[in-house]
Amino acid sequence: MSIFGAQSLADSRFDEQARHYDALLVLSFGGPEGEADVIPFLENVTRGRNVPRERLMEVAEHYQHFGGVSPINAQNRALIAALETELGDHGPTLPIYFGNRNWHPFVTDTIAQMRTDGVRRALVFVTSAFSTWSGCRQYREDVIRALETLGPGGPEFDKIRVFYNHPGFIEPMIELTRDALEQVPANRRATTEVVFTAHSVPIEMARHSAYVLQLNEAARLIAEGVGAGQYRLAYQSRSGSPRIPWLEPDILKELTDLHDQGISDVVVVPLGFISDHMEVLFDLDHEAMDHAAELGMTMIRSATVGTHPRFVRMIRELILERTTEHPDRPYVGRRGPNHDICPVNCCLLRSPA
Repeated sequence: MSIFGAQSLADSRFDEQARHYDALLVLSFGGPEGEADVIPFLENVTRGRNVPRERLMEVAEHYQHFGGVSPINAQNRALIAALETELGDHGPTLPIYFGNRNWHPFVTDTIAQMRTDGVRRALVFVTSAFSTWSGCRQYREDVIRALETLGPGGPEFDKIRVFYNHPGFIEPMIELTRDALEQVPANRRATTEVVFTAHSVPIEMARHSAYVLQLNEAARLIAEGVGAGQYRLAYQSRSGSPRIPWLEPDILKELTDLHDQGISDVVVVPLGFISDHMEVLFDLDHEAMDHAAELGMTMIRSATVGTHPRFVRMIRELILERTTEHPDRPYVGRRGPNHDICPVNCCLLRSPA
């Protein structure tokens, strides 16, 4: 049973069988790797989304600060290298392939190579810890579309479950948040506000997923882990039509509100991102940091999990779940492990017509 097939609500949420896999596909968003790539990349990202041209050019300017190069591909290659070492040392032995939604290596090209290499069944690790259309279902649809484009004979794919409350994600996030808090002078830590951020999405999209519930649960777990008495969740990196309501509050407005409340020290935790790619480097390290400085606030940004050894080990553990009969599925908090078989109505983009 592949999770890319249609599942009814009556089906189990979990695959309890021990399965054999020939490979792992690491599937991500993609990013430009030179100035000539920026506009074509952004056109891929925004195709069909009715994003104003001026907004596209505004975002293109962000990339020019970094020579037109997004760090996301290099960060994913570093994660793959770390995972190859982890699997080589501890098993299982699996070749790892890398594919992207919006830029080279495109997922269709990667799956074509997998088919040429004789891969019959593969696991998919998506570089998103949370459930929403853009962070989960759309990646499943990318794989389905690639298989339809390539025709019969392609591999079967099973997606690894989202990991927002897996100890292998929460534990390193607690460590990294604590490291950031310790940069605040000891006599000011008790009044420091921790602000968790995640990519904003349209409210209609959020309604059809557990995105906000999962973000709040992960933020609570991390805040409790560091003993933070004051914390909140904000959103960043909004795009799309200004007529469509998106999740709020925006991080810049939240910083202003905190300043107005007399808060002088803020630790910003990019909870919704697993590596320091463009939305972190520009939207937080540049825009939010500059805004905080203008307000006279001290802002410290915590690191993302990146290639943290515990996070890399978590990916191996998630692979083992799918190769083990009736596996343990570690989690922390109140919500239990997320499903690894998605129902047909999971993470819809919008209400059915």
